[in-house]
Amino acid sequence: MEFQITHKDGSTGARCGIIETARGNIETPVFMPVGTQGTVKALTPEDLTDAGAQIILSNTYHLYLRPGHETVKKLGGIHRFMNWDRPVLTDSGGYQVYSLAKLRKITEDGVTFQSHIDGSSHFLGPKESMAIQRALGSDIVMAFDECTPWPAEYRYVENSVRLTTRWAEICLNEELEKEQNLFGIVQGGMYSDLRERSAKELVKLDFPGYALGGLSVGEDRETRERVISETIRFLPEERPRYLMGVGKPEDILEAVILGVDMFDCVMPTRNARNGSLFIDGGRIVIKNAEYKEDNSPLDENCGCYTCRNYSRAYLRHLFMAEELLAYRLNTIHNIYYYIHFMERIKNAIKDNKILEFQTEFYRLRN
Repeated sequence: MEFQITHKDGSTGARCGIIETARGNIETPVFMPVGTQGTVKALTPEDLTDAGAQIILSNTYHLYLRPGHETVKKLGGIHRFMNWDRPVLTDSGGYQVYSLAKLRKITEDGVTFQSHIDGSSHFLGPKESMAIQRALGSDIVMAFDECTPWPAEYRYVENSVRLTTRWAEICLNEELEKEQNLFGIVQGGMYSDLRERSAKELVKLDFPGYALGGLSVGEDRETRERVISETIRFLPEERPRYLMGVGKPEDILEAVILGVDMFDCVMPTRNARNGSLFIDGGRIVIKNAEYKEDNSPLDENCGCYTCRNYSRAYLRHLFMAEELLAYRLNTIHNIYYYIHFMERIKNAIKDNKILEFQTEFYRLRN
């Protein structure tokens, strides 16, 4: 994998770049729709292509439990399995073990946990995570890490950093396919010195890219932005930087300005299913009675299939009637909004107008 920075903003940390992978180039900054179980909920791969998605994220933990990584491998790997010919990133499973497992026990070798599906017992460590992701055949593989809760005591987080570094070293020594690329994940909770330690230890291991993990776990926005700013300065400029799981448009914009290149979040798809639809001025809650006879498109400035063909009144009707089409049309719009929000950010960086874009973005919110 190669990463080339194509433009840098002169007054902020924002930059544009190109990640070259075996399955195509990815222009950054980029938002990755989340296809947890081998599908971005309610959408087909063709919908994602039409929206301009360059890369999607699938989940190691979920695909291991169901249908099983060996099954996916037998059926041609994750790309063929889900009919997606562009890059795929798989996360390590560490966050899901932290957030979903009914019971878990952390040891030096990994985590024993109970499945959230049926309560069955499983073990997942760095070797197992690499084996699963190798079988899935993703383009970008994430190192196995331990995601700490918020808040957490210093000593607990310090041990988490130690384990994360230890496991990262093990991940590097595991065999992957030649087209796969392994990213390290920086941990350290909200402690500045532990973030620095984690970043420096991982940079010594020389990963093709680096992620900031352990954020969006309940901390306030000011704390999160402080952690991002303090951590990024210890990461190499010539490698892509990935902020895991942070997804509000305003949070993405601020992180881009700090120097982040890659993002993922379930927010656009989850909010779509809940009837919360993104526009530049904020969100439209489509169930509200004010849209019952509103014949205008959801967003007159949006070029998505939903906005080109359907009114707010119709979208409200579908949602209130609990019709399945509501989830599809809403998700098409939200994914399109996110991807084209990133396109506008890229254009602003290239034009050296990212701060003007930021000002206008918040003006529309007020």
